[in-house]
Amino acid sequence: MARIKRGVASKARHKKILKMAKGYRGRAKSCIRVAIEKVEKGLQYAYRDRRNKKRDFRSIWIQRINAAVRDQGMVYSTFMAGVIKEGIGLNRKMLSEMAIHQPQDFNKIVERIRAAQ
Repeated sequence: MARIKRGVASKARHKKILKMAKGYRGRAKSCIRVAIEKVEKGLQYAYRDRRNKKRDFRSIWIQRINAAVRDQGMVYSTFMAGVIKEGIGLNRKMLSEMAIHQPQDFNKIVERIRAAQ
């Protein structure tokens, strides 16, 4: 009766892990036991940081909008309340991009909100 050999499958699993560990330092890139731990931890960080990236970008957009509206003599909270009240359908990402690349259009929005107050 033929016996079952698992060399091919385990070799493939090891190759997959070592490929993911490429670029790591020391034994983390070559020793399978260490590489498994490091790769798993790296995947945990990647999962966590895909969510944190959204948080970080929102924070950046808010800072950019705040800086732009302060140049116009207004504060962020008043500006965003005016945006919602006026029904301006732009999110924070678009407002921050406008503040950087189209400051004249952004200033028109600020003036519109100031006039409505």
